[in-house]
Amino acid sequence: MPIVVVYMWSGISEDAKKKIISGITEIFEKLGIPRNAVEVVVVEVPKENWGIGGEPASEKFRQVQPP
Repeated sequence: MPIVVVYMWSGISEDAKKKIISGITEIFEKLGIPRNAVEVVVVEVPKENWGIGGEPASEKFRQVQPP
């Protein structure tokens, strides 16, 4: 049973999470893995706890809004 862990910034909409979970599941289904065997875990991390290029994402991407 595949378990996929998706890390992303906090604040993404419930609708966007549903689409991510569904899309990942469909990929495994195309590979012949039963839909009910696929688990997807979405882990939301605050931007201030995510570093990119030596600085917090909260500073580097101030203008980026989650879908």
